[in-house]
Amino acid sequence: MEKLTVALLSGGISSEREVSINSGNQVFKALDKSKYDIRRYDPKTDLKKIVEDADEIDFALLILHGPFGEDGTIQGMLDLLNIPYQGSGVIGSSVAMNKVTSKQLYIQHGLPTPSFVILRKGENYDGENIVEKLNLPIVVKPVQAGSSVGMSIVKDGNDLSKAIDKAFDVDNNILLEEYIKGTEFTCGVLGNDEIEALPVIEIIPGEDCDFFDYEAKYVPGKTEEICPARISDETTKEIMRLAIEAHKCLVCKGYSRTDFLMKDNNLYILETNTIPGMTATSLLPQSANVAGYSFSELLDKLIQLGIEEYKKNNIYKN
Repeated sequence: MEKLTVALLSGGISSEREVSINSGNQVFKALDKSKYDIRRYDPKTDLKKIVEDADEIDFALLILHGPFGEDGTIQGMLDLLNIPYQGSGVIGSSVAMNKVTSKQLYIQHGLPTPSFVILRKGENYDGENIVEKLNLPIVVKPVQAGSSVGMSIVKDGNDLSKAIDKAFDVDNNILLEEYIKGTEFTCGVLGNDEIEALPVIEIIPGEDCDFFDYEAKYVPGKTEEICPARISDETTKEIMRLAIEAHKCLVCKGYSRTDFLMKDNNLYILETNTIPGMTATSLLPQSANVAGYSFSELLDKLIQLGIEEYKKNNIYKN
């Protein structure tokens, strides 16, 4: 069988560049070299090269996070170049990347999510009214960022403006959200038209972490991750159902991973990731492994799903 020429894109210009590079390195090692001729590109420096090589590329594997990687911009470029890729297209990527739009769509589709307030840079705000509406603690985070970059949990109203400024350093639009003190879970899904929910993971940040922040995500030993989660079959099925519904309502394709909190047996959706972390020990690969997919097989599956979606929707075909 002739090898596919796969463009592996990692790096980019977002605040999650180093995470992307690390993931890209591990994906490169895991890809089956008997199936794929792999070319590596960094969108920070290689966009022109991707355009020049477009006719030679069979598939693009996007291991990018944050703006200009996960938000639909690179997906749109690849669509114009007629290069298939894994995961969501322009619409699903941009919608899921925007935490406000995501939450509005969750609400429209009857999916549970914490209450929130939106602030835009330069606009006046009343901190006392925000505290009265959401109650302390309050989660403050950029609208378009991942890996908990720029995120804070405000426990004292006097600290609210500092947390807001920190989030505005990352994004011109920020989200202030009701804090749910509960157990965190995450659930990945695979598929285009027929969607398979992967085993649920229970996330237990270390005692010195207020939440599943950047350090808890990427420093070994900071967080305990249990898969399958230690919950009832009924709760497992409900999380899986909600993960599939979130994937659908955000127009995602191929795969995604949705994060949850549970308090008093009530579930709340936090956000949906269209390009979740892709090191061998990242959450989605962990869950896929429990479901029977090795890391290499998971990558094969994502490529297969991306090609299937491309063949079905390719606007260039006769």
